[in-house]
Amino acid sequence: MAYQFDFAAVLQHSDLLLQGAAFTLALTAIGTLLGVGLGIVGAILRAWRIRPFDRIFGVYVELIRNTPFIVQLFFIFFGLPSLGVRLSEWEAAVLAMVINLGAYSTEIIRAGIQAIPHGQLEAASALAMSRFETFRHVVLRPALGKVWPALSSQIIIVMLGSAVCSQISTEELSFAANFIQSRNFRAFETYLLTTALYLLMAVGIRQLLAWFGRRFIMGER
Repeated sequence: MAYQFDFAAVLQHSDLLLQGAAFTLALTAIGTLLGVGLGIVGAILRAWRIRPFDRIFGVYVELIRNTPFIVQLFFIFFGLPSLGVRLSEWEAAVLAMVINLGAYSTEIIRAGIQAIPHGQLEAASALAMSRFETFRHVVLRPALGKVWPALSSQIIIVMLGSAVCSQISTEELSFAANFIQSRNFRAFETYLLTTALYLLMAVGIRQLLAWFGRRFIMGER
């Protein structure tokens, strides 16, 4: 017998899907702000070889980039309580995303910093620019401009990877989809609509990041 599609069984729970999507976007926004901030600090320490912090960040980057995100998440949520550190599902998810994005963005931004010609730093010194002005206008913005597409892609990867956070009952989009499917047993319809929501969020975030990059990083009007 042919399969009878029933999207109404899913759409009656559309509020849960939208709440889950909003939760995913909130996780992504906080994770991006803190993760990229951590990446900028790490990139500076690594690119300028400020010891011993450059080596500490080097170990951190290799550890995170060579282990699965789900293991990092489980270590934070299930492992840290053994040491007396207990975090809520939300706190563990945010911390895991920040740590993960921080490691990847460290290397991405470091590549941008290393691509800055040394002559530009000498020119800034000749113009008597302060260290802050040199860092902001000669180092950071040009470096971010060079790697912005790669950094944007990594942010989207982290957003999509946040689906793993459903494994610790973080109420993001995948958690909502699993909950709905367990009630109506309409897996095809539920996960098709969930896929569409993830696609819309990914495209929307990419467009937003592209606009932000043009407006505030490259300085286009």
